[in-house]
Amino acid sequence: MIYPTRLAVILVAIGAPVALLIGLIAPGYWLVGPAWLALLLALGLADCLMGSSPAAASITLAAPGWLYVGGEAEAKVIANFGFGRPPPRVQVALETNARLAVEPERARAVVQDREAEAPFRLTPNRRGEAVLLRGWLRWRGPLGLVWKQRRQKFDHVAPVVPNIQAVREEAVRLFSRESIFGLKVQIDSGEGAEFHALTDFRAGMDRRSIDWKQSAKHAALIGKEYRTERNHHIVCAIDSGRLMSEPVGGIPRIDQAINASLLLAYVSLKIGDRVGLFAFDERPRQASGLVAGVRAFPLLQRLAAKIDYSAEETNFTLGLTNLAGRLQRRAMVIVFTEFSDTTSAEMMIENVGRLLERHLVLFVAFRDEELEGLVEAEPMEVDDVSRAVTAANLLKERDLVLTTLRRMGVHVLDTPSARLGPAVLSAYLDLKRRNLL
Repeated sequence: MIYPTRLAVILVAIGAPVALLIGLIAPGYWLVGPAWLALLLALGLADCLMGSSPAAASITLAAPGWLYVGGEAEAKVIANFGFGRPPPRVQVALETNARLAVEPERARAVVQDREAEAPFRLTPNRRGEAVLLRGWLRWRGPLGLVWKQRRQKFDHVAPVVPNIQAVREEAVRLFSRESIFGLKVQIDSGEGAEFHALTDFRAGMDRRSIDWKQSAKHAALIGKEYRTERNHHIVCAIDSGRLMSEPVGGIPRIDQAINASLLLAYVSLKIGDRVGLFAFDERPRQASGLVAGVRAFPLLQRLAAKIDYSAEETNFTLGLTNLAGRLQRRAMVIVFTEFSDTTSAEMMIENVGRLLERHLVLFVAFRDEELEGLVEAEPMEVDDVSRAVTAANLLKERDLVLTTLRRMGVHVLDTPSARLGPAVLSAYLDLKRRNLL
């Protein structure tokens, strides 16, 4: 694309009143105006033909494959001029979708050895799929009368995933105490379920591990060695409906749930279990299937980035029924969801109960610290009293729902959002240690 510069427009604008003035003062010289425009047109045409043409330029993109919420990354747009006289400098712009902020808006780069490189700082606005759509390159002709512009389509997709590095460090600290768990043969019967071998009973072994029949045959105490089962199925079922899109502590609940799910997935894959992600709102949205091995973790990150915010009400019947149909054997299902009152939670309780008939269910609730703050705050006005009473009623209904789930046999985790990731990980390791999977 070629179009005039500001200088060319100003020169044309200056020529019009000057030609009018000459025509009024000396009508015989009225041809000066058309001659001026013809001269500018000829110079502009010459400027188009001089130097490199837009067809001679190529644009490539060097961008990261991942972006992290709260972090920054750098992308580079590289322009190369294959033939013709390259310009001394160029202007470069990078177009993205709404999930990315780009700085600078327009970069200037010097052309050296027929190549120019313009760096851009990328800042994700929120989790999801960031797309680097197009690159724009333009430069002036040698006379400065025309812009020469080249556009290149990229459509480079970079998933924006939660940055779990800080939480992962704490998880490694927690996991270090349990790292032996699930990775090697255990002696204690309480630590495993799969029979491994018989051995002489030694001091320190659990007395419940004594095999009395074999002890009677050998006239000596014989104990059983167990090893922890691996290859358990762990499924993180994430509600992506309207209530989960609301923020708690400045961060949407769904982002916190995905953060905790990825943290749990990293540790579970490291132990040797198989992990899957499942997201639903009014209908199922994402289903990863069960994957194994730490190398599968990037796949879960990409799928987690595709879980979008939703304004729809959650359909627990369709979502959890679809999930149950996908599971071929007993699994540990971790349900991340939110409810507002007992009426809206009735359908949720019913479908969690159906899921509980075959699977182990860990229900993760986000403790509503805002409501607790309204209840504990000292009332200063009449409105403060009404707010405190309303908040207390909502908390009472919330406790009633959680108590109902516990009586059904659901393992309930009610924790502040700031401690959600480590709390879910600790609950998973505890259930695994107790051989409930």
